[in-house]
Amino acid sequence: EPSLYTVKAILILDNDGDRLFAKYYDDTYPSVKEQKAFEKNIFNKTHRTDSEIALLEGLTVVYKSSIDLYFYVIGSSYENELMLMAVLNCLFDSLSQMLRKNVEKRALLENMEGLFLAVDEIVDGGVILESDPQQVVHRVALRGEDVPLTEQTVSQDFKEGECGEPSSPMQFEGSPSQSPLFLIKWACNSGTKQETVLVTQIGEDEGKTVVGMKNLQQQDMKPRVVQSCLLSCENLPV
Repeated sequence: EPSLYTVKAILILDNDGDRLFAKYYDDTYPSVKEQKAFEKNIFNKTHRTDSEIALLEGLTVVYKSSIDLYFYVIGSSYENELMLMAVLNCLFDSLSQMLRKNVEKRALLENMEGLFLAVDEIVDGGVILESDPQQVVHRVALRGEDVPLTEQTVSQDFKEGECGEPSSPMQFEGSPSQSPLFLIKWACNSGTKQETVLVTQIGEDEGKTVVGMKNLQQQDMKPRVVQSCLLSCENLPV
């Protein structure tokens, strides 16, 4: 039956099929592992074709590419493709204006804050709010306090603050007994980030990944609550 909840996900992948941006609006793929598997599948099925619409895993997928980027908007199997295409075109045209028609990976990664604001203006909780790119760009500029996107700092990668003890430690490669030095990599609002730190503890607090660490001067740092997903924590040789 008809529903306002039109969009199930919006994805942007690079030309290797790796995630640059992903926002899921329901629990069709509840875990990061399932999401990544779906993204790899969708990329393999679409990146060599010239069509704009596909049916995959019982879902309707509309997509387009630009240089080294692949844009996807996903809805249910019975969803109106024109509605999904309107979202896709609005997102692409909005980014094209914001990036001065330079819609490619490097420019996008340097302006991820604008991307997040634009997506939030177009879709909220799966409901389409806007399909006019001019309106989206205008509202993004207002929310960015009229600072040009190229001059804005990227969105905050994580929140720092007191968050208590993690309730369920996560598994990660290596251990402090081998070497206290770790390279952590995480997916966040501004893409994939990595940092060399002295990790003291990794866990979860209220569903968010918590990384306790010291800096390279052995000074304690406040626990960091990683907003999205810890991708890896690699033990480095001393």
